[in-house]
Amino acid sequence: MRIAVSSDMDEPVARLVVDELRHRGHTVLAFGALRAGDRKDWAWCAEAAAREVAAGRTEQAVVCCWTGTGVSIAANKVAGVRAALCGDAYTARGARKWNDANVLALSLRLTSGALLSEILDGWFDAVPSGHADVQANIEHVDSIGVPDGVSDGGSGGVSDAASDAAPDEADDGAPVGETVR
Repeated sequence: MRIAVSSDMDEPVARLVVDELRHRGHTVLAFGALRAGDRKDWAWCAEAAAREVAAGRTEQAVVCCWTGTGVSIAANKVAGVRAALCGDAYTARGARKWNDANVLALSLRLTSGALLSEILDGWFDAVPSGHADVQANIEHVDSIGVPDGVSDGGSGGVSDAASDAAPDEADDGAPVGETVR
């Protein structure tokens, strides 16, 4: 599998991501601090890796920064990308299974070599669920932010629960405009 990897810092854990992926038989395309001449800022290098996924040049990406939060936010701005910040194997497995995540975001500060191996095991061992409700959620997430007049799968950007609510009530049953305590 072709995987884009980006990091805003040339930290040992970022290099370990590249080495571990290659050891597992993947082809790695490096970005940011991992490639000479690239812009190293987290927003730019995460975007570069995410665009590789969105364009179909790589199947997945791993993006890294000190907390993992910034690269996750930046990657998720790219249409077609579902980035998940994962700090453990269970979260990584769930991100693939229930969210069909295609970009793994990691914290350079919190991820040790042993933890990285566990996270990657969870990520690669899982496959997207394929259940109808899971797929409906993924399709809805992909449609969020689609401009008006562009097809969003027919939902109109409104969930069934919201459209079924009485016009003068919020989904929680409280009259519109009143605070629920």
